[in-house]
Amino acid sequence: MATGLSCCIITHNEADRIERCIEAVRGIVDEVVIVDSGSTDDTLAKAEAMGARIFHNDWVGYGPQKRFAEDCAQHDWILNLDADEIVTPELAAEITALMRTPESDRLPAYRFRQVTVYPGKERPRLWADYHNYIRLYDRSKVRFRNSLVHDTVDAGSHPVGQLKGIALHYSWRSLKHVRDKLERYTDLQAKELKKPRWYAYARLPFEYPVLFFRYYILRSNVTGGITGLRITHEIARARTRRLLKIARSPR
Repeated sequence: MATGLSCCIITHNEADRIERCIEAVRGIVDEVVIVDSGSTDDTLAKAEAMGARIFHNDWVGYGPQKRFAEDCAQHDWILNLDADEIVTPELAAEITALMRTPESDRLPAYRFRQVTVYPGKERPRLWADYHNYIRLYDRSKVRFRNSLVHDTVDAGSHPVGQLKGIALHYSWRSLKHVRDKLERYTDLQAKELKKPRWYAYARLPFEYPVLFFRYYILRSNVTGGITGLRITHEIARARTRRLLKIARSPR
């Protein structure tokens, strides 16, 4: 018999994306849990119409919000997704097969890649960058970190498996959304990252060129044409501003 599987998604104003996210997992999970932090659009109405269980929790940071969602789930095995991620059919089939194996044959946690898709596109660019996070796991053994900015699962000393399938990550709606999202994220990072002022100011002259090279060349945004160039600039700019925020934050 297959193990019960809960899909947990945190949301805030995701009406334009939540249906695709849920639709991609409806056939492989036993429930969809939505934890919303105060949407003012149709996110909750659309999610509820698709059978999701809805909970509210005021925004407490990425890690704590996802831990709250874990506690709302009816099953120990969790598939964690963001509302801007779409599980591909290949990954869905792999997860289904894994959940049908005996518990004793499974590891407590599995990574899969979340591959970046540019604004206005349906598929990833050539050599698209990706994250490779733990997103399928047994919450009785591993949990999300209690961090405002690092929404990653702490596996401790437990072994972690790697799934072959991918999720498509539609992180940005537009270039303006890139800027706004990075601004909010670096605000949180500046509060959590405790660095001395001299360290932030010493890095400041080098931060933009180093990050531009990292994201444009090493993370292959060079294959994204003018959009790749603009996104690289926004990332390097935002993370340079993060240093200023850290340097100016109250001690």
